[in-house]
Amino acid sequence: MNQAILFSPQASWNNEREMVEFHAQQSGMLIECFISINKLKQLSSEPVINEDSAVVVFESLRFDIEELAEELIEDEEFSQDGKVIID
Repeated sequence: MNQAILFSPQASWNNEREMVEFHAQQSGMLIECFISINKLKQLSSEPVINEDSAVVVFESLRFDIEELAEELIEDEEFSQDGKVIID
């Protein structure tokens, strides 16, 4: 794992994007990261039926999801608005 990228322990449901939101920090820059319910369903055998279960599943897969986000950050694969989207 790249020590230059740190992840916040908080994760929450983002109503606007309908995704789980979490944050990373690289060289002092805050990076907003999001993962879709569909991606959570692909990664998990647990049901993802609403916002609460999405956050629970995210927490159970946090390490793997952070690795996916880290790869995107290292490859500078940001959305047009500077976010990391795992979809």
